[in-house]
Amino acid sequence: MRALTFHGVEDVRYETVPDPGLVDPGDVLVRVEWAGLCGSDLHPYFGREVGLDSGTVVGHEMVGRVVDAGPEVTRFSVGDRVVSPFTTSCGQCFYCRRGLTARCERGQLFGWVERGRGLHGGQAELVRVPLADSTLLAVPEGAAPELALLAGDVLATGFFAASMGGVEPGDTVAVVGCGPVGLMAVLGAREMGAQRVFAVDRVRERLDMAGLYGAEPLDALSMDVSAAVLTATDGRGADAVLEAVGSPAATRLAVDLVRPGGTVAAAGVHTEDHFAFAPGEAYDKNLTYRAGRCPARLWAEKVLPLVAEGRHDLGALITHRLPLSEGPEAYRMFAERRDGCVKVLFEVSDARV
Repeated sequence: MRALTFHGVEDVRYETVPDPGLVDPGDVLVRVEWAGLCGSDLHPYFGREVGLDSGTVVGHEMVGRVVDAGPEVTRFSVGDRVVSPFTTSCGQCFYCRRGLTARCERGQLFGWVERGRGLHGGQAELVRVPLADSTLLAVPEGAAPELALLAGDVLATGFFAASMGGVEPGDTVAVVGCGPVGLMAVLGAREMGAQRVFAVDRVRERLDMAGLYGAEPLDALSMDVSAAVLTATDGRGADAVLEAVGSPAATRLAVDLVRPGGTVAAAGVHTEDHFAFAPGEAYDKNLTYRAGRCPARLWAEKVLPLVAEGRHDLGALITHRLPLSEGPEAYRMFAERRDGCVKVLFEVSDARV
C-alpha cells in the first residue's frame, strides 16, 4: 500500500509499505477514505518528541470502511463506515471504566512505533485497528465522513478542553491558540454556555475563523491581549483559559489571563521540562491548572451527534483537501502556516464508493 512515513526531522515520505494484516482476533482492517494532519504530528516532525522509528506510518486521524475483521469482532462488519479516535482502548480496564480512555492499560497511539513496538498510523491506504469493538465508532447516517473524522481528535479535544476548564453558562472564556483544537475549544465553550469567548492568536486567517465559531478575536501581534481581557472583565480576568498551543509562552499568557480562582485547561501537547509559572503564583491566585491527553473515545461519542446535526459549519475548519501523494509538501505547508493553512485532510480513497 501507499502511505506517509517518518524518516527523521522534517523528513516525511510518500512511499510503498507492506499492507497491514489482522494480528489479534479483535482487530479490524480499515480502508482509509480520509486522513487528517494534526498539529501534534509536528512534534516528531520537528524533533520535539523523539523515539519514533524510521519508517513508521504516521497519522492518527482517519475515517474509512471496514474491509476485514477478526473472529472476535461483534460490533462491526465489512463495509461499515467507522471513525477512529487517536488511541485504541479496551473499554474494560480501570481507566476506561472511568472514562479516561486515553490512559487505557492496553491502549496504543496510532502512528507511534518505537524500537519495533507500537501501532502504525492512518495516513495510509489501510490501517489495522486493535480492540476494534471498544475503539471504533460508527459514522452516523448522513454525516459527511471528512467531518466525522474531526470527532476522533480535534473536535473531541476542543470540547474536552472546555470541560477541563469547567466552563459554565455565563462564563467569560479565553482560548489561547486558534489552530484546529483551539477553534473547536471555542465551539465547545459556546456549546457549554459561555457568554463571551476571546480567541487569541497571531494569524489573521485563524482569528477570522474563530469569529465564525462565536469568539471575539484578539490579535496578539497588534494589541495587549491581557489588558483587553482585564478591561472586559472589570479587572478580574477570564473564568477559564483554554490553552491549545503547548508552549511555555502560551502557558504564561494563560496564567496571566485567568482570574483569581479560575481554571487554566491545557489541551496543547507540551514537551518542555518546566512550568512557565511558579508554584507561588498558583497559590496566590488560587489557580486550578488541568492538563492531559483527551480521552478521545469518550468525547468522540459525545460530539458525533453534533456532526450529524450539522448546526455548525465544521467544514470551514478544513482549509486544504489534498491527495495523500502530496503529504510531504502538506507537512511543510502546515508547519510553516502557509497559504492560510488551518486543517489539512488527505483524500485517500473515494468516499462515495
